[in-house]
Amino acid sequence: MTSSAGSSQAAAPPAPDLGLTVAAVARRLGVAPATLRTWDRRYGLGPSQHAAGSHRRYSAEDIARLELMRRHVLAGVPAADAARAACEAADLSGPEYVDPSASTSRPGGGRVVPIPGGTPNARGLARAATALDGDACRRIVGETLDRRGVVWTWDHLIVPVLVGVGQKWEATGQGIEVEHVLSESIQSELSARVARAERRSPTCILLAAVEGELHVLPLWALAAGLAERHVEARMLGARTPACALSEAMRRIGPGGVLLWSQLPETAGTAQLAQLPDLRPEPLVLLAGPGWRDVEPPRGERVEDLSEAIALLARAAGG
Repeated sequence: MTSSAGSSQAAAPPAPDLGLTVAAVARRLGVAPATLRTWDRRYGLGPSQHAAGSHRRYSAEDIARLELMRRHVLAGVPAADAARAACEAADLSGPEYVDPSASTSRPGGGRVVPIPGGTPNARGLARAATALDGDACRRIVGETLDRRGVVWTWDHLIVPVLVGVGQKWEATGQGIEVEHVLSESIQSELSARVARAERRSPTCILLAAVEGELHVLPLWALAAGLAERHVEARMLGARTPACALSEAMRRIGPGGVLLWSQLPETAGTAQLAQLPDLRPEPLVLLAGPGWRDVEPPRGERVEDLSEAIALLARAAGG
């Protein structure tokens, strides 16, 4: 039952949706407020809500269109084309939709990683990494892999952006979080490709980083490149002890082994001397800049991803 007092009172009207300010939307999207003002002035993607005595504010639909434009721009679409697609989009309720009731904090915007001579996708990947948008990073890498394959994607997309992020960190001491998001996104996409691939080579390939070596992203590029050729690669990963690699070789009998060394201090001949003598003898490749000044007692150096994939695929019978 309701009291007479309650029944005599009219229900309070719902509070109006005041929308979000330029600053709040800029934080949400990871762009500068000046960028939003430019998009408003040039393309008409501005705030549509207005209350007397206050600044205009962005509605839920306004934000959804801006998010759609941002995703297109990150993927390398020219801004004018991205704006046209966002304005013409009829259905904003799908995964591109942004709910303004969620958190308005989105770190990472406003910083630029220069990619001189980079492709539009490389610049888009750099922007996505700077915005700490791992989903966008993975999507750009995945779409490029679909169109171009592993070797082209590594040489023309991934490496230029990794170099640009690394150079910025060396110059400023900032951006390690950008490199982490970028590396994790790339490895996630490459490893997913490896997991989905059909393997039918007679033997497999072992991929390992030498003792003390933490960098393994190039190994995942190798594994993905071998997967494109239906060659099975087994990843031993970072800091693989010589005894563990030797045991794996004895148990599996691989057609080839590749050892990665990023830094000179991790490349040593002792690990190579401990590798077992097997029959048939597997191909042993040494990859990475760490090996450049080393005269190895065993194995041969390889400098190029495409060459390494071709040699290992042949060694595996693929």
